[in-house]
Amino acid sequence: MSAPLLPRPDQALRDRVLTELGMDHSSVLILPAPAHPVPLPSRLATADLAWASVVSVASVAGISAELDPDRIALSYRSDRLLTVDDTAPSVWSPYSGFWRSRDGWVRTHGNYRHHAEALLRGLGITDLDAISSAFAERTSTEAATAISSEGGLAVVVSTERPIEDAALRSTPLLDIRGVEGPGRAPLAPDLPLSPVRALPLSGIRVLDLTRVIAGPVCTRTLALLGADVLRIDPPHLPEPEWQHFDTGHGKRSALLDARSSEMHALLAQADVVVLGYRPAALDRLGLSAELLAERYPGLVVAQLSAWGVDRPERAGFDSLVQAESGIALVESADGDRPGALPAQALDHSAGYLLAASVVALLERRRRDGGTWQVRTSLRRIAAELLGMPRNAEPAPERDVDPAPHTAHFDIGGRRLATARPALPGLDFRAPHEWGMDQPRW
Repeated sequence: MSAPLLPRPDQALRDRVLTELGMDHSSVLILPAPAHPVPLPSRLATADLAWASVVSVASVAGISAELDPDRIALSYRSDRLLTVDDTAPSVWSPYSGFWRSRDGWVRTHGNYRHHAEALLRGLGITDLDAISSAFAERTSTEAATAISSEGGLAVVVSTERPIEDAALRSTPLLDIRGVEGPGRAPLAPDLPLSPVRALPLSGIRVLDLTRVIAGPVCTRTLALLGADVLRIDPPHLPEPEWQHFDTGHGKRSALLDARSSEMHALLAQADVVVLGYRPAALDRLGLSAELLAERYPGLVVAQLSAWGVDRPERAGFDSLVQAESGIALVESADGDRPGALPAQALDHSAGYLLAASVVALLERRRRDGGTWQVRTSLRRIAAELLGMPRNAEPAPERDVDPAPHTAHFDIGGRRLATARPALPGLDFRAPHEWGMDQPRW
């Protein structure tokens, strides 16, 4: 007797996501397999992760058009297509990277000025010229601990931990919790997506309290599906312009103190809030998922963190999670110097999966009422990727013409070129300038 056919890894992941979202598989569109693998070559199943993440959004949003694997790859690598006034921005600070220590490697992240300054303080140096020798004098643990103690971001580059990863995979990829009670009817009827009907999230208000990549990819996707997305940032923490232009499509952007009465007025009128700050920081601001669900019945709360809610004080980014989880060493080209995934795939996948969750939970709220929460983390997604089938070697890089996958905008007289959306049949609206809108619906 022949062995039963196993589902493709991307299909198995999509089916798991739909099950966790409480979706009836028989009512969800079955999208065909990709014409060819998503061109994100790596030893780990980055291509399958990316395809499954985008297909999950398309499935719950009722998008029947065929997805383009090349478009998905370029969307995941959107920072490489980005130009402002025909110039590609420098997206990595010289303070971000791998550094050889006395006994291994350390990965740092210093794209924000305050993190770069904390890195220098932790190492006891004053400029970049001394950084290599400062790492070489310390063990990886000594260096990472010293930097972290000053508020900087650094991790020891580690081998993978199969037992820890298996334990994480035994938990939901998308941790969904519901609280019984009244719902909030959307302003637009629930309609399948088509060119002549309303977008599925028309009339839905989304408050975006996220930064960097993963959270903004989620809310950018919700805006693409028709939601009114208002991003709020603290006035004292500027966002790099290129980063906002890369993920700010279709949103308004305003500055506001999270403790202000205006913030709570916005929350009271929102359908969805997406949280991307450290869980401990949200607690201190009175914006924890639990408190929001209690204070604003009917709200859908989507929460993303780097390391998970069980490590609430710890900040992190995709590159740091790759390094500490073992991904960087799996992707090493020579078995010595750490490597990386071909895109910030943990960030982008988290964004799409969280967006799929929001669309599904809005439907559950419409149908059943209640208040809904969903959580995931970059570390949980890393564990999922580490458990998927691997390639002995990365596939050859596929040449993709970026021209048909690039959108062009004029923003206040500045020329912006960005990746077009991974979801077919839709086009982004231009990003607004960061912080230039009013904090109101």
